[in-house]
Amino acid sequence: MPKFVKPILLFLFFSFQTAFIFSQDNFFIQGNGRSHGVTFKMINDLMVIPVKVNGSELNFLVDTGVNNTIMFNLSVEDSARLKNMRKIRVRGLGEGSFVNAIRSEGNLFEIGKIVNNQHMTLLIPGKEFDLAARMGVDINGIIGGDIFRDFVIDINYSSKRIKFYNPKFYDYKKCKKCETFDLSFNRGKPYIDIKVKSEGTIVDTKLLIDTGGGKTLWLFDKSSDKIQLPQNYFDDFLGRGLSGNIFGKRSKIDEIIMGSYRFTNANVAYPDSTSVATAYRFKERNGSLGAGILKRFRLLFDYSGKKFSLKKKSSYFDAPFTYNMSGIELLHGGQMLVKSKKDLSGINFGGREDSRGIVQIIYEFVYDFKPIYQIASIRKNSPAEKVGLQPNDVILEVNSKVAYKYKLEEILYLFSRREGRQIKLLIDRDGKKLLYSFRLEDPLK
Repeated sequence: MPKFVKPILLFLFFSFQTAFIFSQDNFFIQGNGRSHGVTFKMINDLMVIPVKVNGSELNFLVDTGVNNTIMFNLSVEDSARLKNMRKIRVRGLGEGSFVNAIRSEGNLFEIGKIVNNQHMTLLIPGKEFDLAARMGVDINGIIGGDIFRDFVIDINYSSKRIKFYNPKFYDYKKCKKCETFDLSFNRGKPYIDIKVKSEGTIVDTKLLIDTGGGKTLWLFDKSSDKIQLPQNYFDDFLGRGLSGNIFGKRSKIDEIIMGSYRFTNANVAYPDSTSVATAYRFKERNGSLGAGILKRFRLLFDYSGKKFSLKKKSSYFDAPFTYNMSGIELLHGGQMLVKSKKDLSGINFGGREDSRGIVQIIYEFVYDFKPIYQIASIRKNSPAEKVGLQPNDVILEVNSKVAYKYKLEEILYLFSRREGRQIKLLIDRDGKKLLYSFRLEDPLK
């Protein structure tokens, strides 16, 4: 293990903004290929791709909202494989301050045929920052600007494919349905200028394009006198950044206007200024445009040409704008060992006849690890709080179905659909099983 040098302070907004640029730290397609496609998993509107780091197969979130690659939630073995390490301190979104991190250079990153054999990454040690708990699958890192700047990238949410093109060979074809926008950059991150209509007023905004943000739209009300908090809103937990929890207010916005596309009554959040203090360092920025909007299109990013295109509508274009109406912030809280009958289908298997002529059916059992879902927090005055649910309650059943048979995103989907829907939860609280029932309520009504 390399000897660590004196820590360096770095400032960031849930991305790492550094002045270190190495000409050899570039991604390329093996064999001078013109393009290469990768399939992604879509979880809570976010894209997760397989990435091999120094031989270890890991999962990374694709996030245009970060500049440098970030790694976390690694095993001791995978952490030890990183090269040329030294300690630093970083700061990101959230109500906290600086956190300890490790800067590692000269690593081999492979995404199918896409390779970078001199890649710099930042490692957040420990378990305090763990996206797996909120997404329900193992996430080991975030990759964004480091790879977007080396390719023209086509993102197809309908087919769940990302295609990377060598910019030297990419040929723009005529596209009558395309809407193309100019990109501007600050510290390696892409920004788009669009209009929003709030409380009857149309406002010009500069927004970070944030594929790693599951939200629809964030607006910073202190970034402009023209951005006003709507009269109808509710306080809520908005997410977790590198430096801690992010709180703010949720509401609806009259319109989001992107060229000829208009989205009405869409979700909007106004994060507390203390939670996004680092974001205010770019004074022209007014907020973020997240995956809740981006997933509705097939996207084309061209960082070198400073262009961003909406190629056509995706299969998610007409998806409703929803939010959690239960008030429950749910986490993947680990695993439990569950005994279940072994599936004997397809096996030539008969019963056993005893001396009385009675056939005895013989079952085999297996033990599997299943997910545990735990309540992290509960919104004040929400349906969940009103009936007495509490943080740290472990959910055993959802509407009479064993909780581990759901994916985390499936439970969150139930919490976000159809106002008035009844939700029944069997929970474990300090060893006691308790049953609670409530109906989903729209907090903006």
